[in-house]
Amino acid sequence: MDEHQPFLPKMRRVVVVPSDPAWPTMFERIAADVRRALSCPVINLDHIGSTSVPGLPAKPIIDMLLEVDRVELLDDETARLQAIGFHAWGENGIAGRRYFTKQKSGERIAHMHAFGTGDPGLTRHLAFRDYLRAHPAVALEYGELKERVAAASDHDIDAYMDGKDAFIKHHEAEALRWSKERSEL
Repeated sequence: MDEHQPFLPKMRRVVVVPSDPAWPTMFERIAADVRRALSCPVINLDHIGSTSVPGLPAKPIIDMLLEVDRVELLDDETARLQAIGFHAWGENGIAGRRYFTKQKSGERIAHMHAFGTGDPGLTRHLAFRDYLRAHPAVALEYGELKERVAAASDHDIDAYMDGKDAFIKHHEAEALRWSKERSEL
């Protein structure tokens, strides 16, 4: 399959692997392609998700957080992102977001969550990432949970996501409180 073809629906394999020191470089390479492709101004493009937390096991998919002035600007950028291998999914269940995925050799290699400046989705993603980076015991607990849930999910992405949901919701709330306290110092 050509890496620029859109994602074809199929059961996605759920594989959690040990942390890879190459993930930040992979992010930088994909991010550079995104920045070159877009004609609208990129405010920020951050590496988020488990691959952005050193030492944290993860699905080997680079998660990215794109901030633009207004998320609607991306609706006219779809062809540019498709040209570099991304598939557009619209809001994909989260109001105010634009969601994109990238494949290579039939495997998903990147997720990009895009929001307009000021959207709470930006704060939520960055707070959770920074909280895990600053709290190694929580990151270790999360990694162990991810490995257990992945092994038990039998490659069912919905079961995998459900198995992590309570942990993420609890620690995301903690991360937002922690982030707010830090910004008030």
